[in-house]
Amino acid sequence: MMRSEEYKRILRCFDKDGDGKISAWELRHRLGRMGGELMLNEEEALGWNGDGLLDLEDVIELMEGGGEEEEKMKDLREAFEMYDGEGIGFITPQGLNKMLTKLGESKSIDECMVMIKHFDINGDGVITYDDFRVMMQ
Repeated sequence: MMRSEEYKRILRCFDKDGDGKISAWELRHRLGRMGGELMLNEEEALGWNGDGLLDLEDVIELMEGGGEEEEKMKDLREAFEMYDGEGIGFITPQGLNKMLTKLGESKSIDECMVMIKHFDINGDGVITYDDFRVMMQ
């Protein structure tokens, strides 16, 4: 975890006008200078205060919020591995059928194939971790 002084330094780095807050313009400007880009959907996801500015508290929340995302990804990986009971790196219709049966939801192999086909991005007939991640969003 970062110390308060490090968060303040980050805030000052982005706070071009020195008012102690980061506007959307300041954030886009600094990211642009660093070779990055802030997409509109990312900007909306930041959860700006009612005043449209990020203050020190928001910066701390953003910086420490990454741990939550890592935890979500870990949970998602564990869920995927439950469905990939054979440990082969993807979910087959048979594996999906087996897991659904354990969960009390009986489906035929053909029904499982249809379910997989719906989320199978590259059409290979199985659900990879990337397919699973998209499916769970």
